This record gives sequence, structure tokens and C-alpha cells, in this order.
Amino acid sequence: MEGLLDHGLRDILTRVGGVDRCVSEFIRITDQLLPMRSFTRVVPELLHDSRTPAGVPVRPQLLGSDPACLAENAARLAELAPAGIDLNFGCPAKSVNRHRGGAVLLDEPELLHRIVTAVRRAVPPAITVSAKMRLGFGDDTRMLDCALAIEAAGANELAVHARTKAHGYRPPAYWEHIATLRQHVRLPLIANGDIWNVADAARCMQVTGCSALMLGRGMVRRPGLARAIGRTASTGAWPAAVSGTSHGDAAVTACPWAELIPLIIDFWADVCQRVERRHRAGRLKQWLNYLRVAYSEAQQVFDALRTINDPDALSARLLQLQELHAQANLALEAEITV
Repeated sequence: MEGLLDHGLRDILTRVGGVDRCVSEFIRITDQLLPMRSFTRVVPELLHDSRTPAGVPVRPQLLGSDPACLAENAARLAELAPAGIDLNFGCPAKSVNRHRGGAVLLDEPELLHRIVTAVRRAVPPAITVSAKMRLGFGDDTRMLDCALAIEAAGANELAVHARTKAHGYRPPAYWEHIATLRQHVRLPLIANGDIWNVADAARCMQVTGCSALMLGRGMVRRPGLARAIGRTASTGAWPAAVSGTSHGDAAVTACPWAELIPLIIDFWADVCQRVERRHRAGRLKQWLNYLRVAYSEAQQVFDALRTINDPDALSARLLQLQELHAQANLALEAEITV
């Protein structure tokens, strides 16, 4: 989720809990060996044992099509002791695909094999090499060829977004194809796509047979989603596997609005420190736009801030929100005490 889910939001979301590992936004590899600062700029967690402040490992992701250049950069990245290295074979963006990056490579399983082989050989055996793919580019006819090529090349793990590039993000996600892959691929598979709530997670695991899930947009909408899935898995009390976006689902309950307010404030403070002034308001509204799908309170905040673009004015309004929240908490504590 380039442009939103960067290290700042990784920090916020991993504070909520339930996340076992993060994968960074992609680092584009073209025709040159990048300096160390190119890796630490995108993944500053590399300077802190490759972990978020909450202690969650972060795996940097590389995107490109030149096996030798990818291997050379992976070797340099390995010097920073990353929590693994991931390879992007799933990005559907036209600007990326035009330059032979991301999902367009799914038409060339032989190239995928060469890339993974080169990267695997370039880094120490102790460093996990994983990949993410879609079901294909224009269609899914080479889905199995791609997965088998990645496995044969020595990858340790494969995440599968259950759509082709042509599908984009239109529902549904074709989880049953991941189940098909599991019949032929021994590599650990991670299911991804259309996991919006705990019920979706239950159905996805049932259909795919996967015990590991990758969350993207669902986690941005519901920061408590991973925590809710983890809690449910620990009790075995899965809900009826019916997809939906109810405001009252377990993921929202796991991270109530009262817990989210200080996280939004911290997110905004981080944005103000490192994002160019003219882009700050857009970054905050972008996250609120996701949150309002699950939180009615986020809709109210989004409406209140919709026409405000000045960062100072936004800071003042958010301060008011924080003060109102604090007053409400004090009133609630007083009621409980009485």
C-alpha cells in the first residue's frame, strides 16, 4: 500500500497488537546497486534490529526484473541483517508493470525462477527469502507454473493474493485457487485478499487450508483486525463465516475508537515531522477515509476535517478532539467511582 502504509503507519498498527511480521512497501531495483540509505529510508526499522518500536519484525521488499541486479542489491541489504527479504511479483500498478516490475512478471515463470535463485544464492542461508504473487497477469493459466518456479528456486515462503492483475482489487478474491496451489506446492503459503473481518479470516482459512494470512487494506480499515483474529484463533470461537463490513464486528471491538484516538494523534505528529507540508493533510485524510468504513466516529472526524488543508488548523482540530476524548473519559471514570 505504497503512499500510506509506510514505516509511520507500521509503527501505529503494530502497537495495537496481533501482527507477527510486516513486509515493507517495495524498494524499486532497476540497473544499479543502491546505497545503504536507500534501504534504511524506506525501512528505517533496519537500524533497529529490523523491528518496529513494538518489536514486530519487518521484512524489506524488493521489486525488479533483473536477476543479477536484484541479487547484488539483496546482498547489500543482507549486510543490514533484515528480518528476511521479500520479492514483489504482485504489484498491479500500470506504472510498475510498464517497467517490467510486479505482476507483469507472472507471464514469465522462468524469469521468476532466475530471480529467486539469484537472490537466494546472494544472501546467507539464515536470511529468509520470500515472495508475493498474484494468480497471474491477464489470467490464471500460469498460476501453478509461477508458484512451482518460485518454490524450485529455493524460496522459503510464498504469499498469494487471490486475484490476477486483470482483476485488480474487484471482489471477490478467488481463495479456492490458493487451495489448488496447496495441493501441488510444499512451500508454506500465506493467503491474501478480501480479509475484512474475523468472519472473512475464518472462511479464508477454511477454503484455502492456510493457517497464515496476510492483511493489507483490511488492517488499515480495522487496526484491531489482526488482534481480533489472534484472540479468536486462541479460543477457537470462530463466527459464522459470512463476509461483511459491520461496524460492530470483533475487529472494531478489539480496537475501540477510544483506543484509536491517541494513535491517530501520534500518526499525525509523525506525519508532521517527516512529510512535506502540502501533503500532510492528504495523508491524514487518506487513513481516515479507510477508517470511516468501520468506525462511525471516523466518519464524523473525516467530515469535520474534509475542507481543512492547513496543517496548523488540522492540529488545532485534532487537539480539540483529544481534549473532548479526555473529558469524556474523566466523566466516565467519575460515574464508575460514584
